[in-house]
Amino acid sequence: MIDGVEDIENTWIPLADGCRLAARIWLPAGARQRPVPALLEYLPYRKRDFMRARDEPMHRYFAQHGYACMRVDLRGSGDSDGLLFDEYSEQEHTDGVEVIAWLAAQAWCTGAVGMFGISWGGFNSLQIAARRPPALKAVISLCASDDRYRDDAHYMGGCLLTENLQWGAILMMNQALPPDPEIVGDAWREQWRLRLERLPNFPEIWMRQPLRSDYWSAGSVADHIERIAVPVYAIGGWADAYSNAVPRLVQALKVPCKGLIGPWAHTFPHLGVPGPAIGFLQEALRWWDRWLKGQRNGIDQEPVLRVWMQESVTPAPQYAEIPGRWVAETAWPSTRITPEILHLASGGLGTDPGKTEERILSSPQTCGLRGGEWCAFGSDGEMPRDQRPDDGFSLTFDTRRLEKRTEILGAPVVRITLAADQPTANLIVRLCDVAPDGSSLRVSYGVLNLAHRASHSSPKPLEPGEFCSVVLALNDIAHAFPPGHRIRLAISSAYWPIVWPSSAKVHIRILTGKSTLELPVRPPRGEDADLRPFDPPDMAASVPAKRIRHHEFRRRLQVDLTSNDFEYELNGSEFDDASLVHFEDIDLRVGYTLSKRFRIREDDPLSARETIEQRSTLARGSWKITVRMTMTLTATADNFQLHGALQADENDTPLLSRDWDLSLPRRFV
Repeated sequence: MIDGVEDIENTWIPLADGCRLAARIWLPAGARQRPVPALLEYLPYRKRDFMRARDEPMHRYFAQHGYACMRVDLRGSGDSDGLLFDEYSEQEHTDGVEVIAWLAAQAWCTGAVGMFGISWGGFNSLQIAARRPPALKAVISLCASDDRYRDDAHYMGGCLLTENLQWGAILMMNQALPPDPEIVGDAWREQWRLRLERLPNFPEIWMRQPLRSDYWSAGSVADHIERIAVPVYAIGGWADAYSNAVPRLVQALKVPCKGLIGPWAHTFPHLGVPGPAIGFLQEALRWWDRWLKGQRNGIDQEPVLRVWMQESVTPAPQYAEIPGRWVAETAWPSTRITPEILHLASGGLGTDPGKTEERILSSPQTCGLRGGEWCAFGSDGEMPRDQRPDDGFSLTFDTRRLEKRTEILGAPVVRITLAADQPTANLIVRLCDVAPDGSSLRVSYGVLNLAHRASHSSPKPLEPGEFCSVVLALNDIAHAFPPGHRIRLAISSAYWPIVWPSSAKVHIRILTGKSTLELPVRPPRGEDADLRPFDPPDMAASVPAKRIRHHEFRRRLQVDLTSNDFEYELNGSEFDDASLVHFEDIDLRVGYTLSKRFRIREDDPLSARETIEQRSTLARGSWKITVRMTMTLTATADNFQLHGALQADENDTPLLSRDWDLSLPRRFV
């Protein structure tokens, strides 16, 4: 018993089919005599080691405040039995319902269960809520999406994200690691071998599903939102890639729902970067107290959507804090927000459409190198830089210098009349804040595979030379444009390395006078000054851990002026100097490094190449596990080429290797 919390390192949850799931439990003092509500986080991310330092301060905090907390490894991950074959599967959901029933039936539980999580845990909290397990009473979903095709790591606007390979490779590495022998006993090696032999190629699975279909719908609660019957608190960050889901959930759910969006990256708000961080754990307790303990604390009477209205900043690779203020809306969509229509005219953005003229666009393939990461995680160098170089590769339309402050909240929408000389093409639209010194800050952006202009499920190639009208909603945002600044709309046909390039260099003709930008303008609300302030961040103590070695985190852009090749590299590949941490309480050393390389020539979309290299180690005494993996994606005009190799060693002796060499049809991507 430490700090009034009983820590159960591992317990087995038996499922109906005989499989066992591994769980770690934190029990409040006295829970065995006086039952308490329970909180569940249900992930594939290895509770025993890689997530240990993250889990402890949060779950222990909730236990210190009267909740039993349980962290469960999904079937086939960490120390659990079985195999994992995909994200958000029917098996995962069925198991999750059983886990909630098991949890509610424990003698130390009142029978009331809450479920929460960030990213994967945020997704499956919503998905399992839609199954309506009787004991589940409320959910907190952070940095997750209600629509797997529209807003996830695979596709955006029908375009393939390079994140698909990166995330898929990371998930493969996670699944290629063994359970801990101290937990599962002598069966660990055979279980590990089976995982390696049956390891799915996750990027391949998702690349074979380039259209919106039943595959994506199965895990998208947006397609059956009416099934969710418990209160939901949806939380995101403007620097994260999943913030669009928050206002959608607030709008669509018919149960009590709150939305919160801060300036943060893909991280919990009490660790929020960029800041300001908030006391998320205290805010979560208010939510759990209301719905799991029945306390009338007023949280359900507060505005349904609260967001950080961001002030303009000088573009930088990272920010300690984004200046701004908290604002709120009592209903969403808000009747207070009015659309302001600006025309893409020959003289820029304005209220007068002017005469119709053609503007021709053909971006170099290196447009986008200033775009930062598709999803920021709070690391150095992730944020979009000054957009002027990318603006120079784009068609730009500027307003005059603003005479007054203009605040927006919601999704800017563009309607563009265009024609292309190729049957497939990508359209990228960025909304920027241009300061008096000319620096350009990316405020929001959106991308569209033009073959998907009318439907993501039934794409139709463009008729070269034929004009059509397309509608593109940019990412939701809250931003204040100061007086003296200009609003810029920048349109390009490439956005590397966030979006995989189209199959051919394209020329797009855009008609001014027939294209518009709609801005969701929000007038100030006096009541915002009276919003309940958040507590400062708080958490419990973490586990004892010693950092033995730190891997230098860096980003480099190299240009070969002879071949015109551009290579962007993150981290590097000095895998002999991998990061290494020692968890002293379980005497386990954990190491991991990641290297990403993106290569492309300025004038050739088929030169695109993405490579992900990883190395993981687990060690205790004389026992040592090493897994190395490389995945590379290239493309021809008709097919993607996916190559990979994996090597798993025990005590520096090869145990098993795998190779992949696949050709996948592009199907208009």
